[in-house]
Amino acid sequence: MNTDLASALLARVEGLPTGAGVYLFKNARGRVLYAGKAQNLRNRVRSYLRAGGDGRPRIPQMVAHATDVEVVVTPSVKAALLLENELIKRHKPPFNVRLRDDKQYLGLRIDPREPWPRPTPVRRFREDGASYFGPYTSSLSLRDAISNLRRIFPLRSCSDPVFRDYARRGRPCIEYEMKRCLAPCCGLVDAAGYAQLVEGTVLFLRGRSDDLLNELTASMQRAAAEERYEDAARLRDRMAAVERTVERQTIVGERAVDRDVFGWARRGGEVEIAVLHVRAGRVIGHTAHAFSEIVLDDAETLGSFLGQFYAVPDRPVPAEVWTAFEPADADALVEWLGERAGRRVALRVPQRGPGRELLAMAEANATLRLGQRLDARESVEAALVELQAELGLARIPRRIECYDVSTLGGTLAVASRVAFEAGQPDKDGYRRYRVREAVAGDDFACLREVLGRRLAKIESDPLPDLLIVDGGKGQLGVAVAALHDAGVTLDAIGLSKERAQEEGAAKRVRRSGGLKAEQVHLPQRKDPLLLPPRSAALLLLQRIRDEAHRFAIEYQRSLRQRVHLTSILEEIPGIGPTRRRALLRELGSLRAVREATPERLASVTGISSADAERIRRFFASLEASRDAALPASA
Repeated sequence: MNTDLASALLARVEGLPTGAGVYLFKNARGRVLYAGKAQNLRNRVRSYLRAGGDGRPRIPQMVAHATDVEVVVTPSVKAALLLENELIKRHKPPFNVRLRDDKQYLGLRIDPREPWPRPTPVRRFREDGASYFGPYTSSLSLRDAISNLRRIFPLRSCSDPVFRDYARRGRPCIEYEMKRCLAPCCGLVDAAGYAQLVEGTVLFLRGRSDDLLNELTASMQRAAAEERYEDAARLRDRMAAVERTVERQTIVGERAVDRDVFGWARRGGEVEIAVLHVRAGRVIGHTAHAFSEIVLDDAETLGSFLGQFYAVPDRPVPAEVWTAFEPADADALVEWLGERAGRRVALRVPQRGPGRELLAMAEANATLRLGQRLDARESVEAALVELQAELGLARIPRRIECYDVSTLGGTLAVASRVAFEAGQPDKDGYRRYRVREAVAGDDFACLREVLGRRLAKIESDPLPDLLIVDGGKGQLGVAVAALHDAGVTLDAIGLSKERAQEEGAAKRVRRSGGLKAEQVHLPQRKDPLLLPPRSAALLLLQRIRDEAHRFAIEYQRSLRQRVHLTSILEEIPGIGPTRRRALLRELGSLRAVREATPERLASVTGISSADAERIRRFFASLEASRDAALPASA
C-alpha cells in the first residue's frame, strides 16, 4: 500500500465508532477482501493499519490490496457475529475462511404418535413432537444404522400407501419372510407389541443401551416363566444383537452427552478442521473441512469457522462444543449457540483425562487429512511440471480448459467445456454449448463456433494456461486457427486415442499395457507425442478429457429427453418460437413440416431460403440417424 493511501485510510479510521460491529476491507474495484467483527471497531481496524500490522504475518498481504474500509455498527458482538456470517456468504471475501460444505446432514425421525411408527431419513430437524436422531454424516452410515435397527427391532419400512395396499391384500410382503418386519399391515402383531419395539428403538438410538438391555432381560424372564419359550428365545436373540452392536460403537465417555469435538491442524496458510460428532456418549460420525491461503490467526479462524458451521439452517447444536483452544469472541459465540439451541451450550477446551484423549483423536484425524491433502497437491504439482516439460509449454499449466463436441447421429450438436485448477475440477468454470450455426455432424465447424464464442468473452472470462481439444490434428488445427483469429497467444494441444491399421481389418484402438494408447498432438509438430502410459502428466490429461466427454454426453442425454418430451422443431438451430408457430400454422402439422420441400418451406411467412435448407438438413440428419440404428435386413 502506498503512503498516501495508508494515510487516507488511517484518517478514516480515526472517525470510526468505538462500539461493536462489522468491518469490510475493499479494493479499488469495490470488491470485499475481508469481513471481520469487533467489540471496538476503531481499535480493531487501526490494528490492521499500524506499521507491521497486528503481528500476524499474512495480514499485510490483505491490507496491501485494500483502498477502503466500511463498517456496520451492531448492538452487540453477538449481532456482529451473525452479520459477519451473512456478509461472508454474500461477498465470498478471498481473505476470509469460508465454509463451503453447508449441506444438511441426514438424520432419523420416529413419531410415536403415528399408528405404526417407522424410522424415516430426514434432512431437517423440526420441533413437531417427533424424536430425531443423528446427524449421520453420509447416506452410507445412515443405511447401515437402519439396517442394524431392523435386525434388532423389525419395524415397518414401507410408506403409508404401500402399507395400506398390503393391508387391503391381506398378506405380508417379503420383508416379513426375511424377519425384517412383523407385518402390522396384516395384523400379525398387536399395537402393544409394536409399541414395545418402538420404545426399544428410541432407547437404542438415544444410547441408553443399559436401560434397553434391562428391559429386554425382564421381558425374557417373564416369557420364560410363563412358558412362552419362542418369545423368550426371540428376546434373547434381540439382546445379543444389541450387545454386539454396542460393542462396535466407540465409547468416549461415561456421560451420555451430545457434543461436537473440533480437531485442528495447520501448516502456514493451510488449515484442516476435523469434527467428531458424539451423540449420547458415542462417536457416530466425523467430517473434515479444508481451507487454503488463510491469513487469520488460529483463534479468529476457528471463531469464524464455528460461526459459519452452526449458522447452517437446521444443523443441530449439541450440549457441548470442545475445541483445542478458545476461539475469538468466545462469549458471544456461546451466547448465540445457546439461543440457537434453546438451552445452555458449553464451550470447553479439555486439558486432561478422557476429554483430552478424544480431542487428540480429532486432532490426529485433522493432521492426517492435512498431510494427505498437501501430499496430493505436491503430486499434482509434479504432474503439472512434468506436463510443461514434456509438451514444451510456456508456463506451468495450473489452469486448464478442455473442449469436447458431441452429436446424436449428426443432429443435436452440443459441446462442453470443463476447467481444472491445480489439477482439481473447477465447477464454476464449466460451460455447455448448444451449437446453433454450424451444421451438426461437422465437428470442425462445431468446434470453431464454440471456440469463437468462448474467445469473444476474454474480458469477463480470463483464458487458461493450456487449452485442450478432444481430437486429433484436425481439431487442434481448428483451435489454433481460432486463437490466431482472436489475436490470442495460448498453448493448445489435442488428445486422441491412437489407432493402428491392420491388413484386412478396420482401424482399432491400440493398447499399451492394457490401457488405451493416447496421442498428444502439438502445433508445428507432424507426429503426435506418446507419453508413457503410467506418467502422471498423461493420467491428468486423460482425467480432464474424460470429464469433458462426460459433461458433453450428460448434456446430450438431456437434449435427447427433450426431443421426446417436446416438439422436435425446438431443436432446429436458428428457428425460434415465432417461426415455429408460423410453420405449424401454415403447414398444419409437424408431419407436414417434415415432408415439405425446401420451396414449400420457404413460402411460409418469415422462413427464408437459408432457413428452409436448415430445416431440411435437420430432418434428413434425423432420418439418417434413425436408419443407422435399425438392424440390417436379412
